[in-house]
Amino acid sequence: MSVDESIFRAINSLTGHSDTLDWFALTLSNSSILWTPGIILTGYWLWLSWREALLGAPLLAASIGLLDFLGARIKDLVARPRPCMALLDINQIEACGKTFGFPSNHAINTATAAAFFQVLYPRSGWVSWPLVGLIGLSRVYIGAHYVTDVLGGWTIGGLFGAGVAWLILRYSRVRSSRENPAV
Repeated sequence: MSVDESIFRAINSLTGHSDTLDWFALTLSNSSILWTPGIILTGYWLWLSWREALLGAPLLAASIGLLDFLGARIKDLVARPRPCMALLDINQIEACGKTFGFPSNHAINTATAAAFFQVLYPRSGWVSWPLVGLIGLSRVYIGAHYVTDVLGGWTIGGLFGAGVAWLILRYSRVRSSRENPAV
């Protein structure tokens, strides 16, 4: 048994023993729960720096959309079966999903957003990264991904999200509005 499978089994073995924990993991794995905090954050972002938000929000959305698409293509190229497809004796509380699991698109998308905001607003990390970690852990817990699927997604999303935010900071109009909030 590989280290990846051993870690997966250790986390997944907790599934089914607590209705509350199962509900929490399923809730975190539901992509639609991120709409409400996303809308609130966008409103706050517009209030803080409307120029940056008007440029950054579409770039962040496009980045997540592009990486979600690329993540699916990488899954087809790597063709690594999900643990719920490859292992017979796991705890599963949700339908398995599509056949392939590397990288986790949940991990890609959440890490893209967290890294993006971490570069623009360094103090945002205390909220975003724990949420990213919990969502990634939930994907292993419910049997949808191995730990390396999640780590791969975090790496791809984190690097891309940070890179896009870094480019925004280099854009002179945004930089000047951050330095002089009255502009």
